[in-house]
Amino acid sequence: MSVRPVSVVLLALGVLLLAACHPAGDDEGRMRASDLLGGEPDAGFARAREPRPFRFPADHGPHPDYQTEWWYLTGNLSDTEGGRYGFQVTFFRFALAPEVADDAPWRTRDVWMAHVALTDTRNARHHAAERFARGAAGLAGARAAPLAVWLDDWRFTADPDHPGRWRLALDAGDFALSLALTPKKPVVLQGEHGLSQKSAEPGNASYYYSLTRIAATGELRIGDRPAVVDGLAWLDREWSTSALAADQAGWDWFALQLDDGRELMYYRLRLADGGTDPASAGSLVAPDGRYRTLSAGAVRLEPLRHWQTWDGRRYPVEWRLHLQPGDETWRIRPVLDDQEMDLSVRYWEGAVDVLDAAGREIGRGYVELAGYD
Repeated sequence: MSVRPVSVVLLALGVLLLAACHPAGDDEGRMRASDLLGGEPDAGFARAREPRPFRFPADHGPHPDYQTEWWYLTGNLSDTEGGRYGFQVTFFRFALAPEVADDAPWRTRDVWMAHVALTDTRNARHHAAERFARGAAGLAGARAAPLAVWLDDWRFTADPDHPGRWRLALDAGDFALSLALTPKKPVVLQGEHGLSQKSAEPGNASYYYSLTRIAATGELRIGDRPAVVDGLAWLDREWSTSALAADQAGWDWFALQLDDGRELMYYRLRLADGGTDPASAGSLVAPDGRYRTLSAGAVRLEPLRHWQTWDGRRYPVEWRLHLQPGDETWRIRPVLDDQEMDLSVRYWEGAVDVLDAAGREIGRGYVELAGYD
């Protein structure tokens, strides 16, 4: 849940200090994922209050009028020898102030954080890393034309040789990833024409769109072992100023790509008392790209199994999802239980399989579980 009256400005600075001072496994002073989206909004920043026109490719780039923003890529990959991998790459921008005081080369209004992860099912290992940088002197930043989002040499960029295609490249030492990404479906505007309301309070919302089916091809490396891979990826884009309410404890987010050509996105906003916030929502995308919005009542989630960390934190890693209308029931099963992002912000983010009522695999996807503190 959000911490008040501490602002995202101080929280973002805290993230930088925590990354330097607290090793993995030490929860003292660490950030909660929900903290980054809550707090009292700074009056100098814009807020998401009503639908707006989206323009592409401009909206793939940054939105500096808003306090918080991220570019979020997940996907499932296979290699030529039958190996299975999941990946996550997220670039976060946190604005420290509405304006920068001057144009000194090291002065900045933005703090950047990036999280990357790779799940290796063959060896039952989940690898994760993070970086931080100020948005100055070329260390980190974003631009729209041509698209480039970067933190050091971790980069998400337009492909100069193939219009409409992107490149993702990162080297985290223990693992590396280099992918060509080609969207196969048009943009999905989440919520009300892209306005994704996160609570009843006006302005507690984000502008949110997704590209739900992206062809991914390239290479990865784990240790000194390279692999040629291909598969499907998913891009989520959000920007906001204070999206969550004080009584919201976290969220369960599902991005599922079915073999029949459909995709489902759904997020359940969890209240501090264990209930589901009525602002929970999602979308169901047809094979031809048409989509419809899902209200909180259209999806029912039932945790089937939990996984516990070494220090007792419990995540519901296996689920039954019931979708209406259509009366479909799916089982969502992790490819590996331990896919916790044990970083300065601690949450579970992992690759999953989707099974029908008879136990047949009918798709793959990604699940994020935040706020299980």
